[in-house]
Amino acid sequence: MSETLPADLAEKIERVKAHLAAAFADAYETEDVCLTCSFQAEDVLLAKLALPYRPRMPILFLDTGYHFAATYAYRDRLAQDWNLNLVNLLPKKTVAEQEAEHGLLYRTAPDQCCKMRKVEPLFGAVAEYRVWITGLRRDQARTRASLEEATMFTLPGGKQVLKLAPLAAWSTRDVWIACQHLAIPLLPLYDRGFTSIGCEPCTSIPMDPGDPRSGRWAGQKVECGIHIQPAPGRQDNLIVLGSQQAKSSETPRTES
Repeated sequence: MSETLPADLAEKIERVKAHLAAAFADAYETEDVCLTCSFQAEDVLLAKLALPYRPRMPILFLDTGYHFAATYAYRDRLAQDWNLNLVNLLPKKTVAEQEAEHGLLYRTAPDQCCKMRKVEPLFGAVAEYRVWITGLRRDQARTRASLEEATMFTLPGGKQVLKLAPLAAWSTRDVWIACQHLAIPLLPLYDRGFTSIGCEPCTSIPMDPGDPRSGRWAGQKVECGIHIQPAPGRQDNLIVLGSQQAKSSETPRTES
């Protein structure tokens, strides 16, 4: 570990640990709780803090088939070094099958591509658990400004899971200092100037230095859909909502 943490950040870490300990105490079976991990900084930090409480907790990774080679290499290295119980979630169709049938959806219909390769696999997997832990933070995007640390999330099939965001109040600076303090190696793509990292075709250097997600989907939207609560019985609604939120984030009236 590096030098002593600032007092306020040390308190935040202890608060996250207490939040996680309480969640695991209430959901005591290994298969009761999952953590979704894109292998970006906040997710690996949260995994590092959670693993002492639940070493075999399922770590869910959305393997879209479109990730950077560096992301796959980093995922595999960390999974081995940390002995992660890694669960790779796959879409129904391979990249080749989808492209043969629909062409390059990430260019022509990114909402549909996200739905098929992210939303459907993730929601199907999360339905098997009682608690879903995420690395979401309020300052990641305007659409996340009112993010709660704990909320009930209703999946398309009607099942509710407790969705936790223990890092909701953390800043980017908090995350980076904590990772440095805990000697967590980070995804090398950060060194190339990326600030929010997803599928390679839909990720670029941020267009707005003040908006870390402005390099996603060429500015067409800011959410893939997995963190948007679907309307009852209408999974398609989450895609519509995702597009609306991307557009409405241009105005100060819709920050949540």
